[in-house]
Parts: sequence; structure tokens; C-alpha cells
Amino acid sequence: MRTLHVIGSRRPGGAEGFFVRLVQALSAEGQDALTIVPPHSAVAQALAPEVPRTEIRMRGHWDLLARTQIRRVIAESRPEVVMTYLGRATRLVRLPAGRTPVHVARLGGYYNPRQYRHAHAWVGNTRGICEYLIRNGFDAARVCHIPNFVEPPAPVAAGEVAAARDELQVPRAARVILALGRLHMVKGFDVLLRSFAALPDRDRYVLIILGEGAERESLEAIARALGVARSVRMPGWRSALSHYFALADVLVCPSRAEPFGNVLLDAWNHGVPLIAARTAGALELIEEGKDGWLVELEDPADLQRALTEVLGTTAAVRSAYVAAGRAKLGERYSRRSVVAAYDALFARLTAGR
Repeated sequence: MRTLHVIGSRRPGGAEGFFVRLVQALSAEGQDALTIVPPHSAVAQALAPEVPRTEIRMRGHWDLLARTQIRRVIAESRPEVVMTYLGRATRLVRLPAGRTPVHVARLGGYYNPRQYRHAHAWVGNTRGICEYLIRNGFDAARVCHIPNFVEPPAPVAAGEVAAARDELQVPRAARVILALGRLHMVKGFDVLLRSFAALPDRDRYVLIILGEGAERESLEAIARALGVARSVRMPGWRSALSHYFALADVLVCPSRAEPFGNVLLDAWNHGVPLIAARTAGALELIEEGKDGWLVELEDPADLQRALTEVLGTTAAVRSAYVAAGRAKLGERYSRRSVVAAYDALFARLTAGR
């Protein structure tokens, strides 16, 4: 089957990372997966060279030139399915109903339904998103729940871990708290900084926040005001994460809102215990008391309590949580199961056309 995958964002992020993983996985399984991506974007740089791509600047949903260029690519490549990711690409693609190709819009958040209603079918990566679409009048028969997946982590040599430790100037005896994501208020890193500052014996710990964004200066100012700047590392985006997870004693996702939460899968994938705020995504993924710790939204005291508990508990308890998370990852969020679900969806939508 030939599918065309379209994304319009330039910066790295969860949806962009999943776009790359899914397209490459579909290609590896023998599907003829084509892509349209912005030039010089994070996605364009991350895609494997063998993945066919057309680079089109998509300045916004009003970009008539981009819409014309996308229409031309669809006409020339003749895919059976066009799958769009995020609002910009979805609004640029307009295809007639009842004919090939089928337009599938993938949603990883509780976005404005008006931006997606014109598609022919919809994929939500959580059950909550699917229920949201159905409540807003979308045809339940054409709404499908397919979660994200993560690839097995790359093996990391001891020397590479040591190099990452030296890069970030993490003392050998320090314990590491890891967080990652866009430096944006929604990610709650300000809450994490306040929790970190309240830790007993906080000089024993280093907080690493991997990511970039508009809130960098604000977060750095908060760290200075709290007196923890010397123990906080904010090195920016990193494409390879295994080195940093290998340093980590715990992964924290303090988001104010998180529809899914790829970082939770990353923690299970790398065998690191995790703490997450009670966002919609975390509540759907994590079974509290079994495979992760949950804390109240925007509650530094509750997060500090959980950090103290996780960092103070035994290795056996942490290992049990990690093992349960990895088991769930293999059962529900594996590459094999997710790719099979997309294959089945595409086959169903194109049957008889």
C-alpha cells in the first residue's frame, strides 16, 4: 500500500518524533510510505535517507502555494491514504470524500475540532482524545484509537555514559533527576524547580532538563532565585536520549497538561522509574502503585514528596515498577502492535475503493 504522510512543523517535539518513527517503521514493514516535510526542519533532518520525501514550506493553513504543491504531489504519487499530523498539515490537505485517497488525520491532543472535521477518518493516540472527537460530533465508526510506540533504546557503552556525565559536569556521586520537553509553561518545569529546591540534602542531586523553548530565560531566573542554579543543567535538545537516561535515577513529567506523554514510554523503555503529574495522558498510561508514581497538578509539595519517596526507596521497589512498565510497553506500545493497527486501519478504509 502507498501512503503519504504530511507534517508542517519545523521544530522538534513529540508529534514530530512519532512521525519519524512511524514512517520509518511502515517503510521497514514493506509499505510504500512517502512524506511531505518542511525543508531544514527537525523532521527532515531526522528521517532516514531512504525514506522518500518532498520538501514544501508550509507557512500556515492559509498558504495557497503550499496547498497547490501538496495537491500536485498527491496527484503525481497517487497514494491510497494521505495521513496528516497536527493542524497546519491537516488544514492544508483537502480531499473529496468517497474517493481515493482517504484522508486520515492523526491527533495527539485535544485540538480545535473545526481544524480536523473535513478529514475522512481520525486517529487519536489516547482513548480520551477519541472520546473527545466523538463528543464533538465525529463519526465514531471512523474514529480509531492507536497509541504511540517507542523504538528499543540504543545500547550505551560505559564510556559514553561517562562522556555524558562529563559534558554536563555531573559529579560522580550525584543522583540525577531527569526531565525533557519543550521549555514551555505547559510542561511545568517551574513546578519541578520548586520541588527540586525543597528536597532535603539537595546538594546530593543534579536536575537535568533536556529541551528548548521560549521559557528558558524564565526557568533560569527561577533556578537562580531558588538558589539551585548550580545543580540544574539545561543543555537544550538532544536527539539521542539513551546516554542521559543511563545517568538518571528518576524521570519526572511535571506537565500541567499532557494528552499522551511520550516521555513516559521513554522512561519505561530505558528502565528508569517515573513520576508524572495527573494529566489526562498520565492517568491513561500509568497504573499508580504498580508502574509509576502520580502527583497532583501544579503541586510542588506533592512532587517533592514523591521525589523523596522514589529516591529513598529500595532498588528492589524501583526495579519492580520498571519491570511492570516495560511489560506494559511491550504489550500495548510496541512497534509491532502499533504498525499492525495502522495497517489494519488503512486496509479497512481503502477496502472497495
